[in-house]
Amino acid sequence: MPVPGPSRRSWVIPVKDGLRLAVRLQPGARRAGLGGLAALAGGGVALRARVTAVPEGGKANAALIALLAKTWRLPKGAFEIVSGRSDRNKTLLIAGEPESLEARLAAWLRDSEACDTKS
Repeated sequence: MPVPGPSRRSWVIPVKDGLRLAVRLQPGARRAGLGGLAALAGGGVALRARVTAVPEGGKANAALIALLAKTWRLPKGAFEIVSGRSDRNKTLLIAGEPESLEARLAAWLRDSEACDTKS
């Protein structure tokens, strides 16, 4: 489902020590990857992520952090799950300078959407 323009940024919220990021995680997927933005039942927007790890003992959460760190070329230590450890809907904190992190994520989203339109 397409996400309307103004709401698109609600998946990323700048805070004083970094960015808060809304993620909808699918553990146990065939392939790991990020799938763009998804509208949530409550009206919010979240980044869709798939990991092959099972949701046992924090394996899926660790795989999510590894996937995000690799995709955005950030250290794993910059990520912290602040809510939703045992839920598919998660809020993560990415530590760092909010403006540069937001620019990095916006560029990634722009590039990933450009790839999607070429397919």
